[in-house]
Amino acid sequence: MHLTHLIIDDFFNDPHAIRQAALNQTFPDRPEKAIYPGRNADKPMQFDGLDRMVSQIVHEPVKATPKYSYGVPRIALEGDVAKQNIHVDFTYWSAVVFLTLDEYCQGGTHFFRHKKTGWDRAPVFPGEAERAGFVNADAAVKSILDKDANDPDAWENTMTLPMKFNRIVLFRGYLWHDAGVSFGKTPEEGRLILPFFFENTHQG
Repeated sequence: MHLTHLIIDDFFNDPHAIRQAALNQTFPDRPEKAIYPGRNADKPMQFDGLDRMVSQIVHEPVKATPKYSYGVPRIALEGDVAKQNIHVDFTYWSAVVFLTLDEYCQGGTHFFRHKKTGWDRAPVFPGEAERAGFVNADAAVKSILDKDANDPDAWENTMTLPMKFNRIVLFRGYLWHDAGVSFGKTPEEGRLILPFFFENTHQG
């Protein structure tokens, strides 16, 4: 039995205060190498004990992945597009807390199957990539995404975890996914999220 995703509603005790604190941050232009849609805040928000809470939720020990934008608010408005739509996160678990108010919510996090390979995730388990003719898993991911990340005809949408205010979605980073639609004319109406990324403490 292998857990791949979870949804928890009413995640924060005071979500409106957290939303406002996120909106009060400064959002500089997206760095040239970043692939996500929109802009990250210039600093993370602190949530003491979150890694322990997530460890209890997923029933395995995890800790923050430092190289990712852990707890950094992200805003994406209408017209903001990703440089790479479909992707994977090189993390053990990924999480998104939606901070957009329900009256503005659109879409959610989308998951996909790659039509050519039939894979709904990166080939992370031993031997999978090699049996499909790739040198290794990293080479498989690079080959697939370099060619097909921005080609919607190369993918089948298999699932959407819908956006809802104060909902957290946790999912395995190796699942092919995208950020969904960007929307809103102002930050108050836009796609506002808090992303978190975790590694397994036995592997990190």
